[in-house]
Amino acid sequence: MATFKKTAKKATKKSAPRRKPAADAARGEALSKSISESAQQIWLAGVGAFGRAQAEGSRLFEGLMKEGAGLEKTAREFASTRAGTMRSAVETGVGQTRERAADTWDRLEKVFEDRVQRALVKLGVPGREDVRALSARVDALTEALQRRGARPAAKKTAAQRAPAKKAATKKSAAPRKAANGAKPPVRKRAAKKAAPAA
Repeated sequence: MATFKKTAKKATKKSAPRRKPAADAARGEALSKSISESAQQIWLAGVGAFGRAQAEGSRLFEGLMKEGAGLEKTAREFASTRAGTMRSAVETGVGQTRERAADTWDRLEKVFEDRVQRALVKLGVPGREDVRALSARVDALTEALQRRGARPAAKKTAAQRAPAKKAATKKSAAPRKAANGAKPPVRKRAAKKAAPAA
């Protein structure tokens, strides 16, 4: 490597011709003049850009505002479309969930009703249909009795029940006397009166 450096130095010394100092000064002056002209041109371009920006600034600002308003409008439309799409998707999902919940609830109610009905049947409790049929039968019998002229049996009041109790105690005393040696009284059966055919 050392030999390369030496040869490179020799080559540059040999190839570079020597210049005169006056020529170097002229060249330096020309270079300085071209640099100052370039700087002057850059300065003028900057001042021109500033002037144009001032002159066109209001127009440019208004143009940018219009462009921004257009972009905002487009963004809002897009957002509202997206929001509408999302809202409908959520409503659809909620509706489906409600339907599933209602179906599940209905099935649960049905299972519960069936189990309660089976338990009631096992206990011998009449069902809704049995009660309706019985009620209809009672109504039919009441109607038949009313057509024959008989009144349905009314509930006895407390005053009507009291004499019946006294009579029952007198009757129960008679068999006791019979057990003591006396003959029991012969009971007569009451003949049924035939109801007149209407």
